[in-house]
Amino acid sequence: KHPEDLDYRGFVETDAEIMALAGVNAVRTYEPVTDTEVLDVLWKKGIFVLNTVYVNAADPIDTVVERMTAVMDHPAVLMWVVGNEWNYNGFYKKLQLEVARTLLKDTARKVRSVDSTRPIATVFGSMPDAAMVQFIGDDIDIWGLNQYDELSFGPLFENWAKLPTDKPMFLSEYGADAFNSKEGKPDEAAQARATKSLTEEIVAHSSQHPDGICAGGLIFEFADEWWKSGQPSEHDGVGAGKGAYGKVYPDKTFNEEWFGLVAYDGTQREAFRAYAKISIPSCAGTASSPGCGRAPAKATGGERLKACGAFP
Repeated sequence: KHPEDLDYRGFVETDAEIMALAGVNAVRTYEPVTDTEVLDVLWKKGIFVLNTVYVNAADPIDTVVERMTAVMDHPAVLMWVVGNEWNYNGFYKKLQLEVARTLLKDTARKVRSVDSTRPIATVFGSMPDAAMVQFIGDDIDIWGLNQYDELSFGPLFENWAKLPTDKPMFLSEYGADAFNSKEGKPDEAAQARATKSLTEEIVAHSSQHPDGICAGGLIFEFADEWWKSGQPSEHDGVGAGKGAYGKVYPDKTFNEEWFGLVAYDGTQREAFRAYAKISIPSCAGTASSPGCGRAPAKATGGERLKACGAFP
């Protein structure tokens, strides 16, 4: 279960500043952002938002209307997102897959009725099969795939091209954590290696290239989440465990509280710097735009402690 009372407003200025140093140009939320002031800050930093407006099947479908209309006129909203790994979690209510996919279609249609100008995305755990993409059809405009494959995505891009759909895809989650459970200690070098390898693979398959098939990638994640295991005040070296939703380099284990490119206080890890050095495909050799191959202008550490609601 995601934490309640998320303090987007308290953290956005600090977080947007740090993300901009890494060249981040889009973020995906796991809960709705309905505060235009939050979007204003992100927009000023050149960061678009994939705004998740429906994530829990306990909510009536009509709740998307209020969530969308609150920010629908804001230019930072790139697309609307319905669901996160709903094929795994049954929209967090353990719905059967057949029920969950019908709920997805019905919710997407409600989203479309409110705003027909933006794409609608859904986030799937790993790769849907042919029957699934055919069933969902045109109710979803773009598929996000949460995929964890150590140092390479393998045949993922080729497999997507074989599906009976013309819908684009993007990596909605990928990456590695900074804890090595084999050694029982942090391992920033391994996280940086995986970050570099996987991100470069996404760039190589970018739809900016003539034969590319991937619309982009959202690395998981910006900052550590200490709430995922044990006490929120403690940084645990465990999580979902081995092989939960794929394989994470180097130990094939999801150490859930260590996925951040920065620590919870904003201190940059090696993976942050590795990510920042990779140019996005649309840069065309320039170095003046976010993500265009420039190293971070400064180190960070401790900034997030000043944000409202952070641990002292």
